[in-house]
Amino acid sequence: MENTKKTAAAISAVMSYIHTEEEAMYAQSMAAPSIVPVTEAYAATPPARLWGVSGRQAQMQMRNMMQRRAFK
Repeated sequence: MENTKKTAAAISAVMSYIHTEEEAMYAQSMAAPSIVPVTEAYAATPPARLWGVSGRQAQMQMRNMMQRRAFK
């Protein structure tokens, strides 16, 4: 009986905390809407370097195959 009371109290506390966090997030999102112009949003991201990404991916695949001892 006492174990179920403790469990119910713990669940209630967690649900109360989650509800409070959700309210805080909602209030924060309503206070100052974050609208970033398109030019600023993409200015921070560098252009994709496909050859560099492809080379790193090939190196990682080779290392993975060597770790799995696919080569002898």
